[in-house]
Amino acid sequence: MCELLAISSRQATRLSFSLTALAGHSAPGHSARDGWGVAWYEDRQVVLHREAGPASDSPLARQLASAGPPTTLAISHIRHATRGARTLANTQPFVRELGGRSHVFAHNGDLPGLAADPRYAPGRFQPVGDTDSEHAFCALLARLDPLWQQGTPGLQERLDAVAGFAAELQAYGPANFLYTDGETLFAHSHRRTQADGRIAPPGLHWLQRSCAQESEPLLADGVCVGCGYQQVLLLASVPLSQEPWLALAEGETVAVRGGQLLARRRA
Repeated sequence: MCELLAISSRQATRLSFSLTALAGHSAPGHSARDGWGVAWYEDRQVVLHREAGPASDSPLARQLASAGPPTTLAISHIRHATRGARTLANTQPFVRELGGRSHVFAHNGDLPGLAADPRYAPGRFQPVGDTDSEHAFCALLARLDPLWQQGTPGLQERLDAVAGFAAELQAYGPANFLYTDGETLFAHSHRRTQADGRIAPPGLHWLQRSCAQESEPLLADGVCVGCGYQQVLLLASVPLSQEPWLALAEGETVAVRGGQLLARRRA
């Protein structure tokens, strides 16, 4: 299956993504070599790098692994194609504008039949590619659109809307996703292909780390967060280190900001 990774930190720091290492965590028989992407924020603007090929063959991916950008918020995705051709248009993360902000979304799973259901019409947020993941993103933004008409909505309003939409997606298939509006990171955990081949929970794991020493880096397999006094929260499809990662419950949606877990909802 695809691999998801998000990082939220209290202060901007330099991140290094070893996408090849992350891809190695894919379930047996599901090598994620159909594309990769990383989106990170510089203030309210998103910088996005995507390629429709394996990260292991990419000079750009290797460059990011050795000298990633300073940021407080980033989402990455490594693709194993189940729906849609191996093209750049179908490569995640996806980015759209809403309310004067760049919104980012990445999904892990398969949602057959979603695009044909009129309840999930994308409205003005039309897909560019032909994946169910992008359609789900556009449908989510169509749901959120009214909330953003008078400025940035409150956290509880956004969390209720995102969690409610996520609960509906579960009827179509595995619905793990990462979504951010540039201020708050939302993550929904459902089910994914496990090491024994079963499609079962958990779909996402999280780890919160504090760095109390100026010279102490935060390390995990495939991820390095630069030195400095820092609070970081990582979300990933599978644990990336031997530390005590926590599994999100099936159907759980969480809201994260500045490396802190702010709120959580369960379907």
